[in-house]
Amino acid sequence: MSVPVVAIFDIGKTNKKLFLFDEHYHIVYEKSARFEETTDEDGDACENVTALTAWVRSLLDEVFTQTQFAVKALNFTTYGASFVHIDDKGEVIAPLYNYLKPYPPALSKAFYEQYGGELAVSNATASPVLGNLNSGMQLYRLKKDKPELYNQIAWSLHLPQYISYLITGRLFSDITSIGCHTQLWDFQKNTYHQWVTAEGIDKKLAPLLPSDNAVPVTIKEHAVVAGGGLHDSSSALIPYLICFNEPFVLISTGTWCISLNPFNSNPLTREELEQDCLCYMEFHGRPVKASRLFAGNEHEQQTKLLAAHFHTAADYFKKVEYNPDIIAALPAAPEAAGKEGLQQSVFGLRNLADFTTYEEAYHCLIADIMQQQKISTQLVIQDTGVKRIFVDGGFSKNPIYMNLLAAAFPGMEVFAASVAQATSVGAALAIHKHWNHKPLPGDLIEMKYYTVTQNMEI
Repeated sequence: MSVPVVAIFDIGKTNKKLFLFDEHYHIVYEKSARFEETTDEDGDACENVTALTAWVRSLLDEVFTQTQFAVKALNFTTYGASFVHIDDKGEVIAPLYNYLKPYPPALSKAFYEQYGGELAVSNATASPVLGNLNSGMQLYRLKKDKPELYNQIAWSLHLPQYISYLITGRLFSDITSIGCHTQLWDFQKNTYHQWVTAEGIDKKLAPLLPSDNAVPVTIKEHAVVAGGGLHDSSSALIPYLICFNEPFVLISTGTWCISLNPFNSNPLTREELEQDCLCYMEFHGRPVKASRLFAGNEHEQQTKLLAAHFHTAADYFKKVEYNPDIIAALPAAPEAAGKEGLQQSVFGLRNLADFTTYEEAYHCLIADIMQQQKISTQLVIQDTGVKRIFVDGGFSKNPIYMNLLAAAFPGMEVFAASVAQATSVGAALAIHKHWNHKPLPGDLIEMKYYTVTQNMEI
């Protein structure tokens, strides 16, 4: 008898994955791939949308020939800030421009002068000025710099919705993509920002489909339902929103450490925007205040320097155990401390020769990062009644980081939390009611509690 499953396409910048989950949200099948990047007309690296399209279609054929599985539903989650532009025949007619592509300064200046200034636009759209990472600005650039191409575009679909379109043939926009650092959505008015309609860009955007909706579709004579797709950061939050009702903050750690508070509806202030705060949109359409710290990147760079200085393996830090006595004896921060804000910790100002062991230096690195993490996370906690902090991703497995976080927030319950393939599980849970009649499982999230064991402050 075939196992009922939901198929999830989870497309990251590096790894492209397909998962099949059974009704208990256990992974029963997976495939992954990587593609060489191509370049756009300016020679800048970008996603190979042709290869990605072919991969999705071939995997779809493969999945529906697996007799041991009965696919009941599909959904899609991808990285954000990326548009696929199609013409009136449904053909892709432009590169999938990389959100790291430099944005023309003169064009940016002209835009903000016309629409009230950077602060006004950022405040309304809950997003700092980030160039092409504001995906709405990609469309503005095409309209102004490449009008012939722009006029051929019938629809601009964020990447999750393009993958959904490949399978359903239906054109949708999704609030988790539209509402995430795009500068398209006015959070105060809960509609597209005035500049979007003034420029006519709203006419290139498909109708919004609620993130927990699914539409019927027939694939190889199989009647299934398919979601419209989700932005990956919003998707990864869904297991926590489903499992916990009391206010919490999730610190999602990787290259960036992003503190997400789904219970903070306070408007963004100028100071918060200047400190890299923004709003994501959770899958029911409510704002999620977030702050970002480039701590994973700093950790990667500094551990390379530590390995070279102390003649250790690059990943030696994984063997370092938490030692509160080392923390208590750490040297004071350098004189220039406090001038770096949240751009980087003070560790880069320290002299490695001042440390006698790798362990001592590494504890100091994490302690310096934690000084920033405390500030960054506090920016989104505010007066929201949060009593729990969950940490997922790389730092959740780091005992020094976790113990110091517990010390930094002594009034909170601090947990290392993990959900196997949280982004994919979130996309599956979003459409649970459309395909799965079993109750939601209670063991989706594994947690380890950290408490302050020594009298210390961060």
